[in-house]
Amino acid sequence: MKLTDISRQLATAFAAVGVSSLVLVGCNNSSAPEANKEAVSEGTTAQTAASDIDPEHTKIVIGTTEGDFADMVRNQVKASLEEQGYEVELVPFTDYVRPNLALAEGDLDINIFQHKPYLDTFKKENNLDLVEVFQVPTAPLGIYSGKKNTLDEAYKGMSVSAPNDPSNFARALVMMDDLGWITLKDNIDPLTASKTDIADNSKYDINIVELEAAQLPRARDEVDFAVINGNYATDAGIELTEALFQEPSFAYVNWSAVKSADVGKKWVEDVTNTYNSEAFKKYAHDTFPGYKYPKIWDANTAPATEAAAGTTPVEAEAAQ
Repeated sequence: MKLTDISRQLATAFAAVGVSSLVLVGCNNSSAPEANKEAVSEGTTAQTAASDIDPEHTKIVIGTTEGDFADMVRNQVKASLEEQGYEVELVPFTDYVRPNLALAEGDLDINIFQHKPYLDTFKKENNLDLVEVFQVPTAPLGIYSGKKNTLDEAYKGMSVSAPNDPSNFARALVMMDDLGWITLKDNIDPLTASKTDIADNSKYDINIVELEAAQLPRARDEVDFAVINGNYATDAGIELTEALFQEPSFAYVNWSAVKSADVGKKWVEDVTNTYNSEAFKKYAHDTFPGYKYPKIWDANTAPATEAAAGTTPVEAEAAQ
């Protein structure tokens, strides 16, 4: 299965209503630590009274997974919003399940941690009224060394760890197909690829070890190669430049999400503008080299054909 075929299928898949055929098997929330709320800065109340902010929503609770998305809030976004007069609270999580549930339940105002295929699937399977708002700089999924240090050391019977949630596991399979490690069946949906879609694994007879995404960096020494989500790689101190291979698709640049009822509110507009401000762009480029950036920034260097293949209808509208 060639990358051009995958890109073409991605464009077709994103043009559809959603990815409802995916069966979401998320991280076990009961095993994940409770999210910890981080304190707000003193003096915010005085700022709020004197600032032109949303008078009906002066405190913004942002949920992210721990790692780069949380760092973006801590190191740049929080201060920027507080300068405008908002009170900001960051709630970091260590799994991919609780952030959407917390948003739907009203414990968060906005979350930032997921790509659109995951959000589409999760909200459909859990009947949640959530919607994406803006993209954020995203560390791409990559294959990193474990017991083996180069791709040339691939051997028959090797072990490769991968994220256990369905959408990211599908991405891992597509990467292994790109490398020629496995062969996926013709005409499959790359967004929903699973082990049953592997046509041939005889070249390396890979033992694919599925783990929660947060566990992947810690388990590198137990496998030959590890497919690691970019945010968890950076959180573990792994440089993106250490990746032996990165997924080429731009379909998985991550999004923020809010409740549908909040779309169009001033505080949402203010958060959106903060993440798309020149100050944040400079911070992101200086702090996160090698990341993939929001389409509307017009700052990606991928070939035009590849970038177009990864564009969703929402992205296309936002870029106009």
